[in-house]
Amino acid sequence: MANRRKGKAKEKETDWQERVVQIRRVTKVVKGGKKLSFRAIVIVGNERGQVGVGVGKASDVIGAVRKGVADGKKHLVEVPLTKANSIPHPVNGAGGGAKVMMRPAAPGTGVIAGGAVRTVLELAGVKNILAKQLGSGNPLNNARAAANALASLRTFSEVAEERGVSIENLYA
Repeated sequence: MANRRKGKAKEKETDWQERVVQIRRVTKVVKGGKKLSFRAIVIVGNERGQVGVGVGKASDVIGAVRKGVADGKKHLVEVPLTKANSIPHPVNGAGGGAKVMMRPAAPGTGVIAGGAVRTVLELAGVKNILAKQLGSGNPLNNARAAANALASLRTFSEVAEERGVSIENLYA
């Protein structure tokens, strides 16, 4: 029984990747002095079109990361990928004071992005893209802006369905 359970846990670990973007030591001033805790920003993704940004707070780093992973899995975003492992169209996203601009790129370009946005795109499975962070350097807001941009992506078939026309007539 224990072996079967261990096998399932290992299977889940390989399916989902998690990357810690930032760990911050935060203090809360209370009556008795200062109470230390940790905040972890974690990005989880399966590199096949699903990605999530999570934040966890706890009195120890490991607990904060664990909570961040659970939070990231709660806030998953579905990303439509093209055959070139890029995004279907240019898109902008916002999160807090951060804005992110993303453009599809030709095969062989790679992920041209910085900071937390790069991590979000890599874990989403995007291989060719151009992205730029605008407005803020805050990793949490930039990661949320990237997730927001990826969530607002639409495929040709979705647009055709919304307009009530066939995909062939969409180009006309």
